[in-house]
Amino acid sequence: MSVSNTKAIINKKIVHLTPFINKHDTFMKEKEIRLVYSEYDSPAEMNDEERGLIEKAIEAGRKAYAPYSRFQVGAALLLEDGTVITGANVENAAFPSGSCAEKTVLSYAVSNYPGLKPCAIAVAARTENGLTGNPIPPCGNCRQMLLEEEYRNHRNIKVILYGSDRIVVTPSAEKLMPLQFNKDNLSS
Repeated sequence: MSVSNTKAIINKKIVHLTPFINKHDTFMKEKEIRLVYSEYDSPAEMNDEERGLIEKAIEAGRKAYAPYSRFQVGAALLLEDGTVITGANVENAAFPSGSCAEKTVLSYAVSNYPGLKPCAIAVAARTENGLTGNPIPPCGNCRQMLLEEEYRNHRNIKVILYGSDRIVVTPSAEKLMPLQFNKDNLSS
């Protein structure tokens, strides 16, 4: 199989594009994953419910036990009946034994509100210098836990990531982890 080079004009420059062919004479397929999210400059631009969740996440972060990293994270989870519960990160001298704020609040919700589905979560973090300017995204483990709740409850969980300079909102946790591991992988 022969493949010829293709020319493209990009920004008034000619670029030579050569398709990739693997050892089986098949074309590689290149795909793109896009993340669409909303960004706000201030909580004042958001609705009352979202602002309330952010305030609760900030408040929860003040209760974090983070003597080693001094990185305090708070999370506020909105349940379908309007109940808001909070959690904070809890560190341990044996670092893998700690718990993230998102994991803490999700575990509490599952244990104490088993019939209520989560609708939204807000996350805020602070250092010794105050609230972080940029939003802090959940770690991979917390993203997996959020995804499991979405799958289990057949409902998206809006994710609100607060930073004092900007706020990022995604309509679901799945948007934060498009190539996730889920229960379908266990049966394939």
